[in-house]
Amino acid sequence: MSKSIIILGIESSCDDTAAAVIKDGKLLANIVATQNIHKAYGGVVPELASRAHQKNIIPVVDQALKQAGVAKHELSAIAFTRGPGLMGSLIVGISFAKAFALGLDIPLIEVNHMQGHILAHFIDAPPDLLKGEEEPIRAPNFPFLCLTVSGGHTQIVLVNDFFEMKVIGETIDDAAGEAFDKAAKIMGLPYPGGPLIDKYAKEGDPKAFTFSKPKVPDLNFSFSGLKTGFMNFINNETAKNPNFVDERKADICASIQRTIIDILMNKLKIAAQQNNITQIAIAGGVSANSELRATLHELAKQLGWQVFIPKFEYCTDNAAMIAITGYYKYLKQDFTTQAITPLPRYSLG
Repeated sequence: MSKSIIILGIESSCDDTAAAVIKDGKLLANIVATQNIHKAYGGVVPELASRAHQKNIIPVVDQALKQAGVAKHELSAIAFTRGPGLMGSLIVGISFAKAFALGLDIPLIEVNHMQGHILAHFIDAPPDLLKGEEEPIRAPNFPFLCLTVSGGHTQIVLVNDFFEMKVIGETIDDAAGEAFDKAAKIMGLPYPGGPLIDKYAKEGDPKAFTFSKPKVPDLNFSFSGLKTGFMNFINNETAKNPNFVDERKADICASIQRTIIDILMNKLKIAAQQNNITQIAIAGGVSANSELRATLHELAKQLGWQVFIPKFEYCTDNAAMIAITGYYKYLKQDFTTQAITPLPRYSLG
């Protein structure tokens, strides 16, 4: 009987300290410690994030191993996020992974954070970790297109295999998630603002206000102009009526959300047509947005797409996606060395 492959995954790219354990492709534990300290500053403070990671990483890993019922000497390898991300945050996760692997004399596996988001679709979790749902997560067939949308990235990726991915479109400036958070900040909403825009938009009219959409060539995106236009709009309206945002909050949120989603979907439709692909996936923190999910399902009906959306807990930063990527890399014996260093700017592909 062959020995089980047990992977410890560590994620520390931004402000969430996470650890997960996967055994033979099955998720046994997925622990995330969120840093609330950044709310007071309206955004992630890198120095505070790295200090919080130092405080959280040992308890988080310990909890993940205990929940999984796995002893440290049973681990086959340790997978960790090498980048992209904040340098200080990455250093904490990588340093821990290297020291732990060295002490256990087991291999190290480096993972690209964005590749992890895409491969989150292949997490085969048991029912108790899927909150009572009986069916395993459906996974797309290769090749498929994946729209990765987060606070730091917006990309359309052609995924031909677990390790053959090509970015065919990306933002030339700001990311979609940043546009959501910036719009929320302009409105005076607390950080992180993206989920609040999603919440208020449910009660609003998405056609109440019109915002200009950038004309960007090929399959690329741009959100900087939209952010500037939105700021000017809010400033002009509040100059006329100081209570404008409070009085029209739902309509404003619904309108800016609809604009951002339209920009994303327009390019995704072109990419699907150009590549003759109907297997469509989304990944990253913004893929938790309820309107984006609903729009994708609607397009699936109209265009004959098969749409794949991760569970909410696998959309935002988590270590399960790092562990599952590590598992597939382990099968290829794709290991790294103790000389590995962080790559804050780590290109996919």
